[in-house]
Amino acid sequence: MAKVDPSEYRLRFFNEKGYQRKQCKVGGDYFWTVNPNFDTCQDVPDTAYWFDKIPSSEPLTVSQARSKFIDFFKKRGHEPVPPRPVVARWREDLYLTIASIVVFQPHVTSGLVPPPANPLVISQPCIRLEDIDNVGLTIGRHLTTFEMAAHHAFNYPDKFVYWKDETVAYAREFFVKEIGIPEDLIVFKESWWEGGGNAGPSFEVTVGGLELATLVFMQYRSVDGSYEELPLRIVDTGYGVERIAWFTQKVPTAFHAIYGSLVDVLRSALGLPRPDDSLLWAAFRNVHNLNPDDLKSVENYYRAVASWLGSDVESIRPVLEREARLYSVLDHSKTIMMMLADGVVPSNSGEGYLARLVIRRALRQLRQLSPSYSLVEIVNRQIELWKDDFPQVRENRDYILEAVTLEEQKYKDLLARGEKLIARELSRPLTVDDLIKLYDSMGVPPEVVAEAASRRGISVVVPPNFYSIVAARHRAPAKVRAIGEGVSLPQEVIEWARKFQPTELLFHKDPYLRSFRARLLGSYGDYVVLDATAFYATGGGQLHDTGVLNICSEEYRVVDVEKVGGVIVHKLDRAVSTRDCSEVEGRIDWDRRYRLMRHHTATHVILGAARRVLGRHVWQAGAEKTPEKARLDITHHKPLTDEEVKAIEKLANAAVDARLPVRKVFMDRNEAERKYGFAIYEGGVPMERQIRLVEIEGWDAEACFGTHLDNTGEIGGIKIVNVERIQDGVVRLEFVAGTRLYEEMAKVEDEMRTLAKELKAGPSELPQEVRKLKDEADELREAVRSYRSMWVSQATEHVKAQQPLNGVRVALLVYPERDVKSAREALREITDEVSDSLVVLAIRDVKGYRYEIGAGRGVGSRADVGELIKGLSNLLSLQGGGKGTYGSFSAAEPPEKVLEAIKRVLGS
Repeated sequence: MAKVDPSEYRLRFFNEKGYQRKQCKVGGDYFWTVNPNFDTCQDVPDTAYWFDKIPSSEPLTVSQARSKFIDFFKKRGHEPVPPRPVVARWREDLYLTIASIVVFQPHVTSGLVPPPANPLVISQPCIRLEDIDNVGLTIGRHLTTFEMAAHHAFNYPDKFVYWKDETVAYAREFFVKEIGIPEDLIVFKESWWEGGGNAGPSFEVTVGGLELATLVFMQYRSVDGSYEELPLRIVDTGYGVERIAWFTQKVPTAFHAIYGSLVDVLRSALGLPRPDDSLLWAAFRNVHNLNPDDLKSVENYYRAVASWLGSDVESIRPVLEREARLYSVLDHSKTIMMMLADGVVPSNSGEGYLARLVIRRALRQLRQLSPSYSLVEIVNRQIELWKDDFPQVRENRDYILEAVTLEEQKYKDLLARGEKLIARELSRPLTVDDLIKLYDSMGVPPEVVAEAASRRGISVVVPPNFYSIVAARHRAPAKVRAIGEGVSLPQEVIEWARKFQPTELLFHKDPYLRSFRARLLGSYGDYVVLDATAFYATGGGQLHDTGVLNICSEEYRVVDVEKVGGVIVHKLDRAVSTRDCSEVEGRIDWDRRYRLMRHHTATHVILGAARRVLGRHVWQAGAEKTPEKARLDITHHKPLTDEEVKAIEKLANAAVDARLPVRKVFMDRNEAERKYGFAIYEGGVPMERQIRLVEIEGWDAEACFGTHLDNTGEIGGIKIVNVERIQDGVVRLEFVAGTRLYEEMAKVEDEMRTLAKELKAGPSELPQEVRKLKDEADELREAVRSYRSMWVSQATEHVKAQQPLNGVRVALLVYPERDVKSAREALREITDEVSDSLVVLAIRDVKGYRYEIGAGRGVGSRADVGELIKGLSNLLSLQGGGKGTYGSFSAAEPPEKVLEAIKRVLGS
């Protein structure tokens, strides 16, 4: 906590209501209370939970607690604001919505954009994964998914709304009058908050050991460890909706309060016994001291519960571990549902990586409870429970269940081949970083690594907070991507360009403008800045324009155009030879521009078609528009079928035929979000109060800087020419539009004619000839497979016949094919069969031989392949390397000399 002047916390409200400032005798924190008997801050770990003994209103469900909070503040002049998605689509520096203030950072908190209402009230679903390993064990203190109910007020220099006294007064009134808590049992604990680059003093509202709310007074910007005053003073509160429900229901865990009967329904479905209530209440009384990251603390917790019940720890531990797993499955399955409902596609990157992390941890916990039970069934039960609270859950049910089904099957496949994937890594001790690398690169859970290592007599310690560590490393993008901000310009040109006023963008005023007149503001070598331009600058995935500038009757070719802030910089084919005149005439390469406009507009059309065919989870993951073609990368959980591609193409061309108007307008950011939702940020998030929207009527609307047609009919037609899955969860569509269709079809016709000529067949006979070739190729492949199997069998017997050298059977074999992939498969088969062997396969290539080396599991440290290749480099001229049980290198020496060298190294 930062060192704060105590006056920040001395409020008029406390003085008027008779609150006293005290210091907690356990933790040392200062707090405010009207209770003369309190000597602790009433928060864990300084105080055990005892809120079940505190009077309160009638029991509230999560939905009722949310409604009560919103209604309370609505009656007090706060405008309700709809919650945003749990994936932070409006930000490029954060994947998930981790707090209600994230909704307003950085565009509102910086003063750039006004809030959607002031003051306002919201109940924002949030996801935090940094404590995912603690969920369940702490019986509700930690959740990965929760609702943060909040009221916010934004105080500007010329407009004061309310500040500390009013905020604390609201909290007191809400908890006393609405929740029914006696005022003398409420504590306001002094604290300090930082997040998203902002900071300020805060109060934590604690009652009976449970923190129910945090009241933050955001008044600083944190810069390099110091604090600067913000022009705004922001009331940033966070009330725990689930905690309010837990407080009023007086049940032993937050999971019983959140999920109600689903706890026991799931328990019964999994075939788990129900623990006695006395055990759950014993856990409730003793959980305050638990530090889940400390194994000793966890053990002490089990002992404390056992002691409370007069039982032995060995009978208590497995029950509490089982309960923790059950609660974590409940929590994680809701998190999965919320993430997928808001369009996240599980993958190996971005927010998709985090979704897969939660899914795999849920599957791991479920596997330990009931190996045969399906996570899909649990997620389906969650949808039934929450479909009225979160309409997007109902609307996206099919996608949610299909995506979880696919992820569950991938996990099963991974477990089936997990040991083979990591076999090479198990020849040495593994660190936490090694485990994280294996998880990131191959998706192998650390528990699977530990189990495989144990079977080999190797100890691997998995930290209890492994998934929390991984989640923290992937919380946000490594670097916020720049969108066409002078990316190819020298730094000195960027600095030079920043001194000019923003350029008038004629290409936005009239994208059909082919020529123009402007004034030359300055030149720097072969770079010039004008007061206005029709030349489009690279940005938003669209390439720049080319053309000519006539300066002082001398013509210069424009070869590149970049944007630096609001200034457009033109790169010419040579330096400007004179500065005696300021009048410039410009002419863009219209054919190029029109193709770019067609391809850019077609990209919006394709995206709209893909969302309609594949589902609302589709999100733009990248795009590029060139004169030759366009590409659009979209998130999707599986490869596209031919039928889906045809459906997208057909629907896109229907939009072309419909001649839909394409409007380009500037709109207030809040208005645009209200009208169109957050899909407007598919192509990027402009940090501007007024954003430029490109709307294809009834089809698609996006914030976009690019040049577009006035009507989809001008596209002429769209043809998808290539579809590929470029990474897990991302599919690339490449397509052409307009006259490029003719050129592309002409190219296809030429290829067909060439193919027909090669096969000595007419165009109509091509399908039959290709089928015949395929059948012949299949027969050849089958024959090769059979011969390869015979070769591997004979090679294995040859290896078995070798006499061990220092306990290792060494054999070098000349592989009969040049296919490296099949050679590696053969190598693996042989070393699996002869575990104490070191096998080298020599593969002929144009420069000599390529050597693939594999060691069996039984070789161990007697023949580390990496060390062996290092030793060989002293005897042979080679290039290559290895690690553990596998390696490869190229050498001109024949197999006989290589084998002799290997034996010399092993025998030394």
